[in-house]
Amino acid sequence: MRRFPSHKGSWSRPLADLVGAAINPVLARQGFGQSDLILFWDDIVGQKLAAMSRPIKLQWPVRERALAAEERRASTQAPAAATLVVRVETGFALEMQHLSGVIIERVNAHLGWRCVARLTLKQGPVDARAIAKPAHVPLEPAAIEAAATLVGGISDDSLRLALTRLGARVVSCRQNGAQGGKDRDNP
Repeated sequence: MRRFPSHKGSWSRPLADLVGAAINPVLARQGFGQSDLILFWDDIVGQKLAAMSRPIKLQWPVRERALAAEERRASTQAPAAATLVVRVETGFALEMQHLSGVIIERVNAHLGWRCVARLTLKQGPVDARAIAKPAHVPLEPAAIEAAATLVGGISDDSLRLALTRLGARVVSCRQNGAQGGKDRDNP
């Protein structure tokens, strides 16, 4: 009878570890060095733009073959920036074109270097994703009063109101968190 080696630890792994290894080679063929641009597109451009667009690929410029390998290694210049190709809904393409500078800035800030220099738009249908909106919970009057007493000394009306709303949210979250930590069997 054949025996399998015993493992002291669990053999299960998080799904995210497996997905990255499966997706990255496919994305590399489309010019993406990693999956961050695809996975975090909503965070990079915002929900409104993400609902109307999807990144398709990064097109890198063709390297000059005349450069020798030694010259490339010795060069201190940053690599040439790429062109980001984005599929966008037809009616939204003009607005996306006007916001291209902002999008390029956000993508480069997310990646941490000047990776993208241009944005190319391909018009067509974009698969709709369900975007979860946070539920609006009305503020409790007790939380509003507690927050108002904390910011009562501020003379600017608009600042005081904004801080009161923020404080009321914080107070209500703390109260809900304290209630959630109680044992359900012993109220």
